Amino acid sequence: MVKDFLLSYTKLLVNNPEDISIEISRIDEGFDEITIFANSEDIGKLIGKEGRMINSIKTVISGCKAKGGTNYRVNVKASE
Repeated sequence: MVKDFLLSYTKLLVNNPEDISIEISRIDEGFDEITIFANSEDIGKLIGKEGRMINSIKTVISGCKAKGGTNYRVNVKASE
């Protein structure tokens, strides 16, 4: 659910949607790390001015915590 949402939402924000990929890895019981891979030109768009865009993404993801009980950490990295 989280992965599908992030994939569709982040593709709307960037200039190179074909370069977007999402990786979710289990760090601990009840804690997952989400890494958004994007074209290096689009990382600034995903982070936004003063981090506002990534913070809003994190806010929406925290709503998923209420439903599933899993904590999430969100990172944005350049795809290779």
